[in-house]
Amino acid sequence: MLRDTVRRFLDKEVPPERAAAWDQADRIPREIIYKLGELGLCGLTVPEEHGGLGRNVRGLVAVLVELASRMMNLGGMFVMNAGYGSLNVASSGSEAQKKKLLPELLSGRMLFAYGLSEPDVGADLTSVKTRAERSGDKIIINGAKRWCSGADIADYIYALVRSGPPEAKRRNLSFVLIPTKAPGVTITRIPTMGALGLATNDVIFEQTELSVDDVMGGEAGWNNGWNVLGGSALEVEKLVTPALAFGIARSALEEAWAYSQQRVQGGKHICGHQAVRHVLADAQTKLLSCRLMLEHAAGLVEENRPSSVETSMTKLYVCETAKEIVLSCQQYVMGAYGYAKGFHMERYVRDILVFPIFGGSSAIQRNNIANLMKLPRD
Repeated sequence: MLRDTVRRFLDKEVPPERAAAWDQADRIPREIIYKLGELGLCGLTVPEEHGGLGRNVRGLVAVLVELASRMMNLGGMFVMNAGYGSLNVASSGSEAQKKKLLPELLSGRMLFAYGLSEPDVGADLTSVKTRAERSGDKIIINGAKRWCSGADIADYIYALVRSGPPEAKRRNLSFVLIPTKAPGVTITRIPTMGALGLATNDVIFEQTELSVDDVMGGEAGWNNGWNVLGGSALEVEKLVTPALAFGIARSALEEAWAYSQQRVQGGKHICGHQAVRHVLADAQTKLLSCRLMLEHAAGLVEENRPSSVETSMTKLYVCETAKEIVLSCQQYVMGAYGYAKGFHMERYVRDILVFPIFGGSSAIQRNNIANLMKLPRD
């Protein structure tokens, strides 16, 4: 039923030709999230006592798959609301922050951007250099964030900062909510080959002033950033990226499947040629394995069962396999037509290439799996 609701919404509000136009313009209207809020979908990560639908991880994954199947960053913009925003505020925010922010998030009228990576810091987030200097209740932020997707349209940047001596590493980290319109915040777009419609950005903070009320969790959140980062929201967030990748791969396979029944070579439709049939059969098999893996991990997280290994496996496998599906459909089924404008395939190719990289790279997920399963190093 949830999937059907989203599909009807997309057919009405974002038909395929509109998604293609938004990709060409490199802009998705922010108002589209307002309409998802009107459907109640922005409440999928918010407990009922705060006006949401309860933490419905399976539902969140289903919505992300459907949105990304039409256009990758429709899902990306929704994550800025229901993921980076509602999920984190509901799980880690102070009561005052929940009261202030959740109503706006639930309506779809507020977006958060994540500020984790820095020019010299990727996976090792204990080494962040963006500093928060505190004097009483006043906090001054100086530093830079990179790959801050959606910062140019967000209301807040949810940033991990160094709030004490760097030697302490994990003990001196905090998450802060930085208004994007605050004095001292400079946002610069980074041009990319794909993932269009929602820009990724460099963000510089120069003497940006906050208060202790802007620390996620309030006073209790100061120097508690590492615990927040590894908290209950993490396993949900690890499923966001594979859900988006799966949506893209599903659409790519659907387009290639249909194309194979229209294109004629050697006197018959190419779906009759064994080489093409094998590519499509392999792609369907891989897609099913991705779906089952994603559903299994989402179920574990929703039921609050141990899931850190499974979510890392899902992020690794689904993102790598989705890339294989898309590239095989483009290269070996659609050929030059899959490279040309006029079909959606060329957009799917541009978009899928980033998935083994962002949201925790494949190499990082392999490290996580080996470490979590206690594989000896010697």
